[in-house]
Amino acid sequence: MSKRQAQSKQGGAYTFVTGLLRPFMMLLTKRDWRGGEYLHRDGGIIVAMNHLSWFDPFVAGHFVHDNGRPARFLGKVQVFKIPLIGKLLLNAGQIPVARGTTAAVSSLHSAIEAVNKGECVVIYPEGTLTRDKNLWPMSAKNGVARIALTTGAPVIPAAQWGPQDVLGPYEKFPHLFPRKTMHVYAGGPVNLDDLRSQPLTATVLKEATDRIMRDITSLLEEIRGEKAPAQPLSREEALGTAKPEENS
Repeated sequence: MSKRQAQSKQGGAYTFVTGLLRPFMMLLTKRDWRGGEYLHRDGGIIVAMNHLSWFDPFVAGHFVHDNGRPARFLGKVQVFKIPLIGKLLLNAGQIPVARGTTAAVSSLHSAIEAVNKGECVVIYPEGTLTRDKNLWPMSAKNGVARIALTTGAPVIPAAQWGPQDVLGPYEKFPHLFPRKTMHVYAGGPVNLDDLRSQPLTATVLKEATDRIMRDITSLLEEIRGEKAPAQPLSREEALGTAKPEENS
C-alpha cells in the first residue's frame, strides 16, 4: 500500500493534522530512525513503544507516518475533551481511552477492529509515562498482547529516545533549541507464534506482554548503549496500585 493510498483510507482530518505537524517536526527535530522496513507490510500491525514524555506521540506518529503507515493511537479520553482538538483527533481516527471504566473495553474493541481492517495501531504498553528514575520501561499492562493474540496481527516493537530532551516527564514547557535528535529503532515482529493457538489466560497474556517489553527494552539498550535493569520497575509499585489492571 502506498503512503497516498494509506492516507486516503484514514481520511481528510488525518491528512490535515499530519500536514500541520510534519513540517513542524522536520524543522525542530533531527532524526535517527532505523528499522522502518518492518512497518512495510500489508495488513494490520501493532507498533508497541516505550513511553518517556508527552512529546512521544509526535515522534512516534512522525516515524510511523513516514514509513507509510498512518497511525491510530490509543489516548487518554481527557485529551479528546479539549475543544476543537478533541474533535479533530476523533475525525483523524484516534481512539479515546477512559481508563478505569467500562468504556475502556470499548477502546480495546476499537483497536482490534482497526487492526482487523488493516490499519496500524500504536500502543504504549506501560499505559503511562515510565516512573523509572532512569527512564527505562516499566512492566506493562496486557492490552497489547490481548489485541495481538485476538487479531493474529504482528507486534512491531519500537524504542524511542530523545523526546524527553524536548519535554521532560510531566513538564509543561518544551525545550526546542538547540534541535534535539529523535532516535527511534524498530525491530522484527515479536515471536508470539507458540501463544496464538492458546486460550487467552492470564498466564498467556503475561508471557506475551513480557516478550513484547523485552524486545522494546533491548532496542532501547541499543540506542542508549547501556544495559537496562535486570528486573523492570513494577508498574503497580510505581503507581501505588495493589494489583495489575487490564490494558485499555
